[in-house]
Amino acid sequence: MKYRHMLELLALTGAVTGSALTAQAGNRPNILMLTVDDLKPVLGCYGFEGIKTPNIDRLAARGTVMLNNYCQQAICAPSRMSMFTGLRPDTTKVWDLQTDLHTVCPSAVTMQQYFKENGYETAGSGKVMHGSKNEDPLSWTVPFRDDKDLKYADGFPVPAHDNCFYQGKKEQEVYQELQKANIKDWKVRFKWMADKGAMPSTECLDIPDDAYADGAMTTYNIELLEKFSKDSKPFFLTVGFHKPHLPLVAPKKYWDLYDREKIVLAPFQKEATSSPSFAYHQWGELKSYSDIPSKWNTPLEKEDQKKVIHGYYACVSYIDSQVGRLLDKLDELGLAENTIIVLWGDHGWHLGDHGMWAKHSNFEQATTAPLIIAAPGYKGAQKTKSMTEFVDIYPTLCELADLTVSKKLEGHSLVPILKDPSVKVKDYSISQYPREGKRMGYALRTERYRLVMWMKNDFRSTQKFNEALVETMELYDYEKDPLETVSQQNNPEYKDVLDDLREKMLTYFKTHEQ
Repeated sequence: MKYRHMLELLALTGAVTGSALTAQAGNRPNILMLTVDDLKPVLGCYGFEGIKTPNIDRLAARGTVMLNNYCQQAICAPSRMSMFTGLRPDTTKVWDLQTDLHTVCPSAVTMQQYFKENGYETAGSGKVMHGSKNEDPLSWTVPFRDDKDLKYADGFPVPAHDNCFYQGKKEQEVYQELQKANIKDWKVRFKWMADKGAMPSTECLDIPDDAYADGAMTTYNIELLEKFSKDSKPFFLTVGFHKPHLPLVAPKKYWDLYDREKIVLAPFQKEATSSPSFAYHQWGELKSYSDIPSKWNTPLEKEDQKKVIHGYYACVSYIDSQVGRLLDKLDELGLAENTIIVLWGDHGWHLGDHGMWAKHSNFEQATTAPLIIAAPGYKGAQKTKSMTEFVDIYPTLCELADLTVSKKLEGHSLVPILKDPSVKVKDYSISQYPREGKRMGYALRTERYRLVMWMKNDFRSTQKFNEALVETMELYDYEKDPLETVSQQNNPEYKDVLDDLREKMLTYFKTHEQ
């Protein structure tokens, strides 16, 4: 540590060359970050027996599985900007899909930018910096690789639609018509294809893995690993897998892993007793696809439910196979012994529970998401019940790489857990989600309970707490009610629990005032 700080000081004064700093950086571990869009913890290593994920389970055998891990907001851009900056959404001010990080929080520094500034080669591809304009150019030493610029399987075009979804003949033809129509607005483009029946929620074709973006992107990242293996500098490689985000497209062989008739539907598909109606949503994301009925307040038919779940499982297994290809390449190149691997899903996903689909809520199935960390020198096949959050990843990687951990970061290093999985680094996690009517719901999750405090009048945790702004609350007991069927905030038997969790929430608010 003292040697590193001495080199940095000498570099600032011009007394040591850049090559010396590079040599020092070269002793640090590489980082492979695997970002999986919309991945909930339906994985073998999380105890879910209905899915086939042998490669992610293989990664878990090398590292530590965070069993009680939660995102900061269950939607792509806010979750990603929070995770990559180590700052909570009320600090980044990114609560939606339109806001640009550096416009509202210019002081934010992504972990990739920080590692780049400390001698790392940084590269990214796929879906990564959603929430930062142009995939955050400040983060990369290697120009970010767009899906449209990937090399796809021989004989296959770039997948149809702006986000490279489909290889189906109709979808390709309609997309070419859309291109000729010269429509610019992405929402209008999406609807244009849906109105023509060319935006299905699923696609099952007997085609190679790299006919779709995630397979082609894995091939590109394998090439990067080969290049980095010959360089003296450490690398920070971020792989942004798209699936299992909608639409649920994966090669047929992954669909064939599952029998649709044996798929089990969510057992509780209603609103919880004593919960506010605005805690729920009408799953408009799924309804925007051309093969899903769009009528409001109408549940999805059982066969459609099974189709969506089948597609979700197929996509998870498809991504699992790509993870396996990357792990194999690390081993082949001799990089595994000095590479930290992080796999995370940016948030969970409703698969019919509470009658909802997709994310966008403060409930368990939307806020819980997998986090696996495998680091050189630490034991594998570990599982921890400690509460963890995505804001913890940034300081964890800094400590593992022997870099100074900024005091501005709002998470805690998880290195103590890697050393001893019985250690608890925090008592609770915090998620949040906005709703219409200028509401913000803050969810405090302990190992057993969840308290959701709904604040009105655009309250944010960076403001001074005002009791008059508390509109209502929810309280769930996961030991007695794992499906969230009843909210217990009005039950006198839970008064002491409610008081304790309220005090914890007020402490959190107090800590995060400006």
